[in-house]
Amino acid sequence: MSLKDKAQKLLQEALQQHPSLFLIDYKISPDHSIEVIIDGDQGVKVEDCIAISRAIEHNLDREEEDFSLQVMSAGVSEGLKHIRQYKKNTGRKLKVKAGEETIEGELISATDTDITLIWKAREPKPIGKGKVTVTKEAVIAYKNIVEAKVMITF
Repeated sequence: MSLKDKAQKLLQEALQQHPSLFLIDYKISPDHSIEVIIDGDQGVKVEDCIAISRAIEHNLDREEEDFSLQVMSAGVSEGLKHIRQYKKNTGRKLKVKAGEETIEGELISATDTDITLIWKAREPKPIGKGKVTVTKEAVIAYKNIVEAKVMITF
């Protein structure tokens, strides 16, 4: 069994031991540098990264093949990639690019097929001069999302 296959099997076993965690990305380079990015339904603690790292590292033999291992949490600057990430960010403001359109709004729901965003916009009054603030809503299927990021507000 190759190093990649062994590490991937150990990673899957470790994630089964920690059901609130899920895999975002897994890479292994030709020089045996293993990179694992995880996220969690309640976020990721340093202890979570350590537990996943130990589950992999302690079961691989450095005498067989030399490797380096990095286990990290998905950063806020990274886009959302997994349906569970959308679900855990319900109630937060997202910037979503779907096709040619970009929408910034509050994520009010995330199902297994799509998300729903709401936001306020200024539009001309139907009668008379001036503008009025209206609440808009959009339902966007995951397959149409090009990029989605959590907007950090201070």
